[in-house]
Amino acid sequence: MKFNLKNKTAVVTGGGSGIGRAISKALAEHGAVVHILEINPDSCEDVLNEIRNEGGIVKAHSCNVAIQSEVDKTMAAITDNSGIDILINNAGIAHIGNVESTSEADLDRLYNVNIKGIYNCIRACIKSMKIQGGVIINMASVAATIGLSDRFAYSMTKGAVLTMTYAMAKDYLDYGVRCNSISPGRVHTPFVDGYLEKNYPDNKEEMFEKLSKTQPIGRMGRPEEVANLAVYLSSDEASFITGTDFPIDGGYIKLNG
Repeated sequence: MKFNLKNKTAVVTGGGSGIGRAISKALAEHGAVVHILEINPDSCEDVLNEIRNEGGIVKAHSCNVAIQSEVDKTMAAITDNSGIDILINNAGIAHIGNVESTSEADLDRLYNVNIKGIYNCIRACIKSMKIQGGVIINMASVAATIGLSDRFAYSMTKGAVLTMTYAMAKDYLDYGVRCNSISPGRVHTPFVDGYLEKNYPDNKEEMFEKLSKTQPIGRMGRPEEVANLAVYLSSDEASFITGTDFPIDGGYIKLNG
């Protein structure tokens, strides 16, 4: 079977909802033992039940990726039985605003999760990966490479994710560790629905259509489409790929103007 991840141990940060949820399910469907890291593991109950009902193996862990001691403790518990073969750094938070409307607290909050969180998780896994090899996938964004209005802090952090990916791929190439990133465009997740509910309660459908049409392909992406790419990059079929960013954006970067 292609994209076979049987007996692989995978960690997905922020794996309880949105894109992370879809990645967790897809990895489990292809045989991986999946460990989901969430601040509130109770939020994972639905996806845990779905995976288990389909015969998959999954466990949720309470962990704030911004706190190194929590990450180290959680990763140590996971590697007690086996090393970590696949690390998906998906946890992240958004912020809307330009430099003037971005406070110091906003900047620190995004840095702690979107940048330091990835650093913490990679640092906790890399020793075992140096011994057995492994795959690291960082969730970047189209905002890492092109200018988006009112996304100052978010773009900054995703640009850092991109360059961390390149640095990791270079530094650990000789250890059999592959590191790539995925840069989604606009994907229809609960975050989008919450944004519309909060800001456009009276014309949600109209705004959803407007946001969808900002993607040249004419619609938003689906979490499952991002998850399929993550499965491929995690598998042996992608063994010749490292140090690369993969836009999955409906043509947004290359075809938008």
